[in-house]
Amino acid sequence: MLISFILPILCLSTLQASPDITIQTSKSDPSLQKSLEKRIDNLGLAKAVKNRKLSVALIDITDIDHPRIAALNGNNMVYAASLPKIAILFGAFEKIQDGEMALDDENRELLTKMIRYSSNAAATEMLNRVGKEYLANLLQSPKYQLYCEAMNGGLWVGKEYGRGTAWKRDPLHHLSHGATPIQAARLYYLLESGKLVKPELAREMKAILGHPGINHKFVKGLKKAAPEAVVYRKSGSWKQYHADSAIVEHNGHRYIAVALAESPRGGQWLSKLIVTMDELILQPQPIAYLKP
Repeated sequence: MLISFILPILCLSTLQASPDITIQTSKSDPSLQKSLEKRIDNLGLAKAVKNRKLSVALIDITDIDHPRIAALNGNNMVYAASLPKIAILFGAFEKIQDGEMALDDENRELLTKMIRYSSNAAATEMLNRVGKEYLANLLQSPKYQLYCEAMNGGLWVGKEYGRGTAWKRDPLHHLSHGATPIQAARLYYLLESGKLVKPELAREMKAILGHPGINHKFVKGLKKAAPEAVVYRKSGSWKQYHADSAIVEHNGHRYIAVALAESPRGGQWLSKLIVTMDELILQPQPIAYLKP
């Protein structure tokens, strides 16, 4: 599976990518891809993947300049509930970086409630402070391309988090809150590699993503199997839709994990899945794939 991970190729025919974002396009890592597929089969989730009820991205960023990538249905865009609140977080910090918003105590508290505790009220307030149209344009911008029609979409926030109608559904799938595993993972990669906001603001963003306040999905799985792992995450749940995304630091390794499930058992799937993904990253690489 070929993945244009760092920057999608020509989302628009006239696209000129910003030079500070353009770095070498990466392919999936054959060993990691094969191992992920095998582990998912062992978990009894191969059918869910085949039926597009489970979509996954796993990115080993222990060597940040040479990410190892594996994905299943990586460009499958689905309803992602609260996971796209990471896009609102990004929009806020883009405005902070441009001097159009202050990272004062009030905004910091709203952002923290939105991410750690998934407060819908805080998310709606922050979305309106950032600006709905501003965020939609930012996600589709040539600089970031976090929503890209050539990549089957990506991150999208087209509705406040609460009652009411969507103000703008995504152009391809007409979702109010959507994501693909690869585009969610790209946002985290750009954050970790210093390509999203300047370093001091990147640290602030990551601090808000840290200390998760809800113990389920990825957090629940790792808390039981690897309590020493440090997790920075944003999840989402609504009816049968379950989503989680995280940067994980564990035993000298660092990786990005994203999973989107459509099943009443999706939360349980994700708790098991993160444990097996953690094991994959921590296990020694086959000699054939080690860099000289």
